[in-house]
Amino acid sequence: MSPIPIEHEPRAPLPPPSPFATDEIPLTVKQAAIYLGVSQQTVYLWVERRQIPHLRVMGRNIRFLKSELEPFRAKFKQEMENGKTSKA
Repeated sequence: MSPIPIEHEPRAPLPPPSPFATDEIPLTVKQAAIYLGVSQQTVYLWVERRQIPHLRVMGRNIRFLKSELEPFRAKFKQEMENGKTSKA
């Protein structure tokens, strides 16, 4: 006796992944500033200018995912190194 094939209904597309779907713990402004080697005021300025990837949690709270800050940090360091070499 052969098994009877079961027909499945097509599945709905999955929703886009949430930024909090990973095991990654979001960083605070203070933690991001330390990670980037700048002041908290600089981080707030970058957020205001939309120059840095960030998340808004419950309206005003700002958080950062380290995985999103890594490329920003590399670019920032590259620009700093280029700026220092061009001034010398």
